[in-house]
Amino acid sequence: MPISPCLLKSAIPRLSTVATLAFILSPSSLLAQDQLAGQERTALEDETTATPIPLVPTEPTWDSFHGQLNAQKYSPLDQINADNVGELEKVWEVHTGDISDGSGELPATVWSATPVFANDTLYLGTPFYRILALDPASGEEKWSFDTQSSLEPLTQPALKNRGVAYWQAEDPMAGELCQKIIYMGTMDAQLFAVDADSGERCEGFANNGVLNVNQWNDTHDHWPLSLLQPPTVVGDRLILGWAGMDWAYAQAPPGTVFAINARTGELEWTFQALSEQMREQSGTANVWTHMSADEERGLVYLPVSSPSPNFWGGNRTEEVPLATSTTALDIETGDVVWSRQWVHHDIWDYDTVAAPTLMDITVGGEEIPALLQATKTGFLFVVNRETGEDVWPIEERPVPGGDGTVEGEVYAPTQPFPTKPVPLLDQSEKPKVWALADALSFGQCSRLWEELWYEGLYTPPTTRGEGTMGYPITAGGPQWGGVAFGPESQTAIVNTSHIVQTLKLYDREAYEKADSGSGNESGFAPQEGAPYGIRLEIAQNWLGMPCWEPPFGELVALDMTTGDIKWRRPVGASQQHGFFMPESWGSPTIGGPAVTAGGIIFIGASMDAKVRAYSLETGEQLWSDQVEAPSVSNPAVYEYNGRQYVAFVAGGNTILKDQVGDQIAVYALPDIGSEGS
Repeated sequence: MPISPCLLKSAIPRLSTVATLAFILSPSSLLAQDQLAGQERTALEDETTATPIPLVPTEPTWDSFHGQLNAQKYSPLDQINADNVGELEKVWEVHTGDISDGSGELPATVWSATPVFANDTLYLGTPFYRILALDPASGEEKWSFDTQSSLEPLTQPALKNRGVAYWQAEDPMAGELCQKIIYMGTMDAQLFAVDADSGERCEGFANNGVLNVNQWNDTHDHWPLSLLQPPTVVGDRLILGWAGMDWAYAQAPPGTVFAINARTGELEWTFQALSEQMREQSGTANVWTHMSADEERGLVYLPVSSPSPNFWGGNRTEEVPLATSTTALDIETGDVVWSRQWVHHDIWDYDTVAAPTLMDITVGGEEIPALLQATKTGFLFVVNRETGEDVWPIEERPVPGGDGTVEGEVYAPTQPFPTKPVPLLDQSEKPKVWALADALSFGQCSRLWEELWYEGLYTPPTTRGEGTMGYPITAGGPQWGGVAFGPESQTAIVNTSHIVQTLKLYDREAYEKADSGSGNESGFAPQEGAPYGIRLEIAQNWLGMPCWEPPFGELVALDMTTGDIKWRRPVGASQQHGFFMPESWGSPTIGGPAVTAGGIIFIGASMDAKVRAYSLETGEQLWSDQVEAPSVSNPAVYEYNGRQYVAFVAGGNTILKDQVGDQIAVYALPDIGSEGS
């Protein structure tokens, strides 16, 4: 049976800022989350709740991973606009020295940190697990803090960091330490808290400023609960997810989310996406990416990943409705308010990859508090963020079943398909073979296409031939950079990759013979404890050329009043063997966009290690500059002493190409403002 989307409520709403609509959950369902699917949605009015304010920021803050808690990646600054953005110049840069290309004793670095602007300071974390506090106008170091963490790849193929989080007391007391705090986690599951003004440890937080999150790793603890993504700060709470090892084990640590006190580090509540039974026989369904929140409605939104093992589900044949979902929790209690599952019985590693973007939109004359969830499948699901109900219809449609070669597997007969917006990729048929790549490889691509099984999106993994074609699969589609939103024009911006991958299952004996190692999220992986290991690779010829037609990546603008695409264009340029391809071919992308009231989209993300500005209205490229490595982080937009700045981290990601960096590059208009110019 398909796992139908469900709306949940595990407690009567608290009498403060909980949504005006909530949902009642039967007592039996409280005991068994896997029976929650299909619950009737029952509205409950809360007359004590004031009307929430719209999500239109007026202050130019950029104090979290996605700019703001709503994950809009939007700045109300307009000093830089379509008329003058071409004049941007680099006004300062810093090289941190925390870099490795993997050729020596250290693994390669993957640096995806969003610069955080708060407290008149630019804060960053590095892949050597240091915190930097920089002057926002000059880049001069104010202080640095070294966690002295072990630089070992405990759960990842590379040293990885996505930055820091910032918190401050509602009424900071002058002269007292840790009224403003910077937090950063490490791969070995230690969360550090330091004073934002001085860089001194916050002694009152956990154990002398360090919280050992791994103390709660008590089920299938094959790896530490790596804190690669900064916490999501909501009021006086930190909401913590964690990352682990992909594709390694059938039974893995279950994906607990922890809410802790921002001042003390004390645990306040936990969330489990899996039932007790599933926790014992499976694992993960964790939240490894950032989260978003609506403080006025008292809700935090979790992008929940898939259970383990990723590509075989014979150990988890019952419904697991909170996996591969967006799940809204009560901030105070951690109770589930509503949840929507985007992939039933996920056997493709279609993690919910990005924080959902919260937006207020007008559809058919009705003002809607909306949530837009981008997924690896290339789908964009839009629901009411108070209730989880569809804004545009989301339909359950039949999908392919198995081919009889995979022991113990079950297949969901239907999957959710949004009617609007249209898919970012056409998954209805095999992508066309790229004639150039095919000719230069003497028909290698055509032969591969004939061997690969593909019946559209959700074609299951197989053991036969060259395996299944995944389009898209783990590489996306959209990635964790997420969707940006311009509230004035109600335009959403998302970058999407067009990547074809091949996926094949091997029974245990065949896997042992076939395994020839793996790279960064490609090659062979064991799924130890399952009957099958896997091989996942990019579909390319012997020259390293993609076998499918370009473009390989696009930037897409959507009118959120209608759900229609406003424009789309290739983004970036691909690179192979030192040569840049035409920009009309586009590039796969990692990292997301930022949008400003000046009508500008800023984005790095592409293989060619350029940072760019596009017109929000037309998609025209207006400016670019070369940086040290692909800028696989979200940019930050901030104002300091009357001058608007745009900051990019050029850190690279070996999934895109073997080019890493340690550069922070900051841009502004010339001769604007008296300081920092």
